[in-house]
Amino acid sequence: MAYTLYYSPGAASLAVHWMLIEMGVPFEAKLVPIDAGANRSPEYLRINPSGRLPALTIDGVARTESAALLMLLAERHPEKKLAPPPDSAQRAAWLEMMIYLANTPLPAMRDWFYAASDGEPQDADAVKALARRRIESTWDRLDAHLSDGRTHMMGSELSTADFLATMLMRWSRNMPRPADTWKHLAPYIRRMRSMSSFIEVNRREGLTDWQN
Repeated sequence: MAYTLYYSPGAASLAVHWMLIEMGVPFEAKLVPIDAGANRSPEYLRINPSGRLPALTIDGVARTESAALLMLLAERHPEKKLAPPPDSAQRAAWLEMMIYLANTPLPAMRDWFYAASDGEPQDADAVKALARRRIESTWDRLDAHLSDGRTHMMGSELSTADFLATMLMRWSRNMPRPADTWKHLAPYIRRMRSMSSFIEVNRREGLTDWQN
């Protein structure tokens, strides 16, 4: 298995980069800095025509979409136990959580950060207001989800949902109500940030904020 991850620090590639480190599988990481416009270079567009991060080549074939990559990696490495097996009672709940995170807070985050550039500038404030409501309703839902004392999104074990959820929570750090101001999300975030693989991915990507 040959993996090459194309990433930009703190972007949607973060969850995949983090999970690869946690799994301990060999991979090559190639920096594609969004701030420098490298994601729009002809070289990168040949890998991912959308110009978005991440892209992960698997045995030379490029795949995209962070949630899909997390799920695919979990399927390819079942021994790492980062997704419930197909015959598990938890499988349906895991699929539901992954699709919820991919369909609701992830696009809302893009609306929050790119309201003016993705759409009409005069509509940006309204788009951001709606995005904020969707994001904060996500924190409400996840906070309630964790209120039963579980340590991770799917119960007591780490899964792909934790990498994706924590990345999204990190993105809220400069919003009016960041995720770590919710009662049950705050200790969850501290647990996730204490993981050695989280500390390592921050080191590799040169990220210095939002740490314990």
